Amino acid sequence: MWLPLGRAIAGRMTAAEPAPIRIYVDADACPVKDEVYRVAARHGLPVSVVANGFIRVPQDPLIERVAAGSAPDAADDWIAARAGANDIVITADVPLASRCVKAGAHVLAPTGKPFSEDSIGMAVAVRNLMHDLRSAGEVTGGPRPFSPRDRSTFLSALDQAIRRLQRQARG
Repeated sequence: MWLPLGRAIAGRMTAAEPAPIRIYVDADACPVKDEVYRVAARHGLPVSVVANGFIRVPQDPLIERVAAGSAPDAADDWIAARAGANDIVITADVPLASRCVKAGAHVLAPTGKPFSEDSIGMAVAVRNLMHDLRSAGEVTGGPRPFSPRDRSTFLSALDQAIRRLQRQARG
């Protein structure tokens, strides 16, 4: 007998267990990939580094490189199709964050800002407003430069998200 998500012990299957925590990184232009690798290694968690094309990743059995294809949203689609309740998604892409939050994943921006069901609606609205303003010729500037404080905030937020998921898994 085969049970999804179960573990085999001495030829028998145990009750289904939750899937292990996995971290998905929307890797194109992600400034915190090295931090993700370090935190994931400390916790022994697998990482899927997803990009539209080739991207260099460390040689580590816990790090999976995924070249999702050249279509405009191929990496986003790949992550959104797999992310679920036991996963953490790292992305600055608001539409991808929205899709992953709806799937139950924990989503963090590279600045450490969490996207949640409570905050994603406003993030999508602001993103759409800024897109419309730029389309109308308005000069809106870009995001502020990534800072050491952002990196520190991200590290703390990622560690907290992992610990929260680990506590939930233990019951």
